[in-house]
Amino acid sequence: MTVTDSVADIATPTGPMRTYFYTPHEPGRPPTARAGLVLYSEIFQQTPPVRRLALQFASLGYLVAVPEVYHAHEPAGCVLGYDDAGKNRGNALKQIIPMAEFDADARAVVDALLAHRACNGSVGAVGICLGGHLAFRAALLPEVRATACFYPTDLHTGTLGKGGGADSLAHAIEISGELLMVFGRQDPHVPSAGRRAIYDALESAGTWFTWHEFNAAHAFLRDEGERYDPSTARLAIGLAADLFRRAL
Repeated sequence: MTVTDSVADIATPTGPMRTYFYTPHEPGRPPTARAGLVLYSEIFQQTPPVRRLALQFASLGYLVAVPEVYHAHEPAGCVLGYDDAGKNRGNALKQIIPMAEFDADARAVVDALLAHRACNGSVGAVGICLGGHLAFRAALLPEVRATACFYPTDLHTGTLGKGGGADSLAHAIEISGELLMVFGRQDPHVPSAGRRAIYDALESAGTWFTWHEFNAAHAFLRDEGERYDPSTARLAIGLAADLFRRAL
């Protein structure tokens, strides 16, 4: 499997959203329409580790779209650094964007995948950190048939977006597809009580989900830095691959 990449600016109510598409190809075979995946990044947007994660999912045979979630506040192509300045800017931005805008962007990127010539009409979502929460929000769309949320932040507190009143768990009953929830037990951003709150909310809503916890830190999927856990990352991506293979 080889992968080609392309860039498109998707129209949203708050302006064009730079989105990166990764399209798989099997050499020697005619082009085939494939299931699409929205991949939501950490607070830093499409860093090299996020791009490599997109390539991994594309290499499994999925058309992958990575949107820039801060498009209304940063220039196209903006990548925040894995440093204090980047962290502070990303955390500030996620608190000033209304949830209605995040949701409108999800609608726009899912529609773009569905309209893409390489998509077969089946769509899923996957996200890490902030992106895990945004993937959960994308799962509220009826077209999204499977979603993998890796250590989603602010989900148990509901404090995402302008005013901090996302209350995403209260909408879990609206999720019609299957969820995969993956956490690191040593993640201070989603502590034990927070994980329990998420589990109980999904159980109460009757959501179709699977649940996995590993002895790992926050951002254990990021393939650079001291928190990267290669063996756990392989297991976690395998779980997502199984979900998408089954559900998409």
